[in-house]
Amino acid sequence: MSTNVLRTADGWWVVRDTRAVRIETKAVTTADLLADLAAVRETVREAAASGDTGTAVADLVALSPVTTPCRVVAQMVNYRSHARDSGFTGDIPPTFFRKASGSVSGPGEAIVRPSHVQFLDYEIELGLVMGASLPVGTVVTEQDLPSYVAGLVVTNDVSARDVQLTKTQFYESKSYPTFTPTGPFLSLLEPEEFTHLLDLRLKLSVNGDLRQDRTLADMIVRPAQALTLLARFQTLDPGDLLLTGTPGGTALKAPPKAVEKVGALLPPALKWKAFFRSQARNPHYLRDGDLITAAIATPDGRIDLGEQRTTVTDAQ
Repeated sequence: MSTNVLRTADGWWVVRDTRAVRIETKAVTTADLLADLAAVRETVREAAASGDTGTAVADLVALSPVTTPCRVVAQMVNYRSHARDSGFTGDIPPTFFRKASGSVSGPGEAIVRPSHVQFLDYEIELGLVMGASLPVGTVVTEQDLPSYVAGLVVTNDVSARDVQLTKTQFYESKSYPTFTPTGPFLSLLEPEEFTHLLDLRLKLSVNGDLRQDRTLADMIVRPAQALTLLARFQTLDPGDLLLTGTPGGTALKAPPKAVEKVGALLPPALKWKAFFRSQARNPHYLRDGDLITAAIATPDGRIDLGEQRTTVTDAQ
């Protein structure tokens, strides 16, 4: 079984059902912890042998299990359902972009909408946490994926769509503080568990309304291939984070073809004014006070990354 690790201001914990046992480690960063997996395994063994139930998880304030600074890389349009929503047809070239690691926040921390952002969107994504260095030129196969990826996390690639679309700027639109809620758990997988990745189901709800619900089988470029493509130009190190794309169901969707053709005839300023006027009628964009729940797990519970519960608040 995978081992779920939780991070608090006081240190690192192994989670066992609804209880957590502290890990005796000097690790400060995620990379430090991954270099001290012996301490994690020892905690699991001793807790099982002694019956130590530890502390209630509900009494702990979880921080992001991915510490910063680190590299945060993301894949664009990597689920077939999202490609359809976005108006893509035919083959979609694999595309990556960077997010500022200052956007990483905890699984219960509020998402702060900047005052100039009107169209705030959600994107649940499976995060891969690197456990070993990935030098430029590395080829990763499905069989040796466990040699590079230590574990998995729930992430939400929060996006300021008005910034993204008008500036064609992914880095800014997705990098504001709190725009990458991460956790609650870092799920450390056993090598054989990587064969169950495609069974993972991503589910995101807003105020109880289910918006996104797909398994990894909907993915276009799967993790081993993604890492191989990324390694053509980008080095990754232990503790770095790769967001692997979001399924369909986000607030933003491509306009109908007829509307798109008419919009193409307009000057850019008028085109965006018309587009955002139509988007203002879309009730799915995030608003102050919204509660987002995001969870990733296999149906049998073999792998369960836990659930995020984040609220949206407007910047003061």
